[in-house]
Order: sequence, then C-alpha cells, then structure tokens
Amino acid sequence: MTEPSALPKAVLWDMDGTLVDTEPYWIATEFELAERYGGTWSEAHALNLVGNELTVSAAYIQEHMGIDLAVDDIVEALLDGVVRKVQENVPWRPGAVDLVERTRAAGVPCALVTMSYDRFVAPILAHLPPETFRVVVTGDRVAQGKPHPEPYLTAAAALGLDAAECLAIEDSNTGAKSAEAAGCLVLVVENHVPVIPTERRVFADTLEGIDLASVWAEQGRDHDQDYGRA
Repeated sequence: MTEPSALPKAVLWDMDGTLVDTEPYWIATEFELAERYGGTWSEAHALNLVGNELTVSAAYIQEHMGIDLAVDDIVEALLDGVVRKVQENVPWRPGAVDLVERTRAAGVPCALVTMSYDRFVAPILAHLPPETFRVVVTGDRVAQGKPHPEPYLTAAAALGLDAAECLAIEDSNTGAKSAEAAGCLVLVVENHVPVIPTERRVFADTLEGIDLASVWAEQGRDHDQDYGRA
C-alpha cells in the first residue's frame, strides 16, 4: 500500500474572502448599485451572494434589488466598482501571502480558483511575484461555476493532478461544496459566513502559522474537533 504523502501535491486557493478580503468591496458596490438605480438592498441579501458565480449573483440582484438592468450589465457594474476599490488597496487576508510563499518554497504549486473574472483578478495578481499561481481558473473560463466541481477539477487537471491529491482553501459553503465535490480536502477559514462541517472539511481560525503537513494529515479523520481553533 502506498504511504500517503506528507504534503498535498498542490494547493488550490479561493480568492474572495480567502486570499483577499474583498467581500466588503462587493457588498459596498452592491449598495452603490441600488442607490444609483433606485433599488433596495440589505446585508442579508449581500451575504447570500458570497461565493457565487457572478451571473448567478447578478440574476439574484436583478430579482431582489428590483432594478431594471440586464444581468450582463449588472456583472459589469459590479466589476467596475470592485476593480476601482482593489486598485486603491488590496485587502490581503491574515497569513495568506505568507502561506502562499511557504507553500511554493516547499515545492508545492499553487492554483487560484475564483468565480471572479479575469479583469478583477489581474490587479490583485499584479501585487504578487510572476507565476505565484501556476494555474488561474476564473469564473469566465468555466461553463459551470461553484458549487459545481468544474472549477476545481479544471485547476487540478491543468496541474496534471487528480483533485484528491490537492488541498483547497475556502471560506464559504459554496466554494467548499465545489472543492469537496471535486475530491479535494478542504481547509476552511470562515470569514463573512458560517460554513457547515463535513468529513472532508478541516477548519482553522486563521491562515497565520498554518502547517500544511498537519492539515493534510487530517484526511479521513473525524473533524468534530476543528484544526487550528483556539
């Protein structure tokens, strides 16, 4: 029987809420959209969109915000607002950049798996060294977004790996479902929304000081006791 490896073959990163805390940017932009077009919006509605692909979020906004704007136009308006905010300041999550650097130094490739579009991802990646992420999968490059497994299956395949050989890092139920359905072990660091525990999800309070070998060793164990919680 083959011994399990001490580290995953790759780490597949969600972006919004995991690598960067851009959810407040999206929420602020949604409220700006409601004000501009005479709609109504709430924090509860905003949190319902965390982790969704953009067209799904835009359709939800169209219905619940009550604005007379096409789904594609809502997507573009959201991207315009959030890109402006990111260009002013990239809000990195605690420990995220350090963990990316430590992972790459250990010889483990990283991929970015996000439902955001290329033009939003680009200004964030511009703040990191070239090829920090060996593979980048965005919402406009897949037919089916999270919670469907396609985004994570696509990233793993592009790295020449089976998703079961990879660790995914997520902050939402939608993203965790996608990674889990693909076959990944999922490290969950909750941010703006609670995430439901399952057998393939390992929980931590923060990415600061995370030991990848310890997380990877959690495969197949009972995760009633969360990893990394104080």
